[in-house]
Amino acid sequence: MDRFLQKIHFSVNGQDTELMIHPEESLLDVLRDRLGLKGTKHGCGAGECGACTVLVDGLAVDSCIYPAGRLEGARVETIEGQEKEGRISSLQEAFIREGAVQCGFCTPGMIMSAKGLLDESPAPTREEIRRAISGNLCRCTGYKKIIRAVETAAGKGGDPRD
Repeated sequence: MDRFLQKIHFSVNGQDTELMIHPEESLLDVLRDRLGLKGTKHGCGAGECGACTVLVDGLAVDSCIYPAGRLEGARVETIEGQEKEGRISSLQEAFIREGAVQCGFCTPGMIMSAKGLLDESPAPTREEIRRAISGNLCRCTGYKKIIRAVETAAGKGGDPRD
């Protein structure tokens, strides 16, 4: 056994997982390459674009810079975990309904950042929404539709004039 490998136990989308990892592997690499969860996107690789955002113990993190060695006992949620019994989440439905999905590259990270916010604050203000998604870059929508989608998911039904 490679002396640099370590065994970690954590959960991904509610499934207990045990892996031998190199402590310097990123969470993104573990998700995509080791677990086959390709919904989390590889963007900048430097924690700047948010395409790789997932939740770790309820907090939105950039998985490209999150060391896998810190996962012991953690609870990880990815975009794949948002589907339950073949149905997408109400947040995903709101993104579709409000036209907040265009090329789709940023969408998984945006949804996970928004989910982290809504889990913490079910009725966020527009400013809280802006702050929650501020680490996620989108080159297609201009953010207005994304903000409306989060408001819709929160039951606030965003203002279509924005």
